Amino acid sequence: MDTIKILKFASFILIIIGMSCTSSKAINQDMLYNHKWELESITGTKIAFNTLYPDKKPLIYFDKEKEHVRGNNSCNGYNAPINVLNGKISFGQPGPTTMRYCGEGEQVFLKTIKEVNAYSITENNILELYKDDVILMKFHKTD
Repeated sequence: MDTIKILKFASFILIIIGMSCTSSKAINQDMLYNHKWELESITGTKIAFNTLYPDKKPLIYFDKEKEHVRGNNSCNGYNAPINVLNGKISFGQPGPTTMRYCGEGEQVFLKTIKEVNAYSITENNILELYKDDVILMKFHKTD
């Protein structure tokens, strides 16, 4: 009889833990939207971050209703469709933009964001974009 009570209690605890993880992801996903995010680090290049983006850092804004992201990639405008679900994210093909050349930062940004397949938002409002388990880009919330 005691074994049954223990199993029921353990099942209850697992259900509560599962529900808290699910609600945490929902809140995390909602935190993604309606904020401006400014790039603060990017991996995969030997060029220093401040050299890639000497004048203006990339800035993005996620629009939940339109399932779209927009902003700039440091030089030119950036907009693309997005797919976001349970910590997974993918960026579609960017839309047309003016094509000013402002150094290599723009190309590094565009190449890196295509590789992203997951994200998380830390307690300190840092948006981390991943490829599998590797952080590729970090953004901080600007508003």
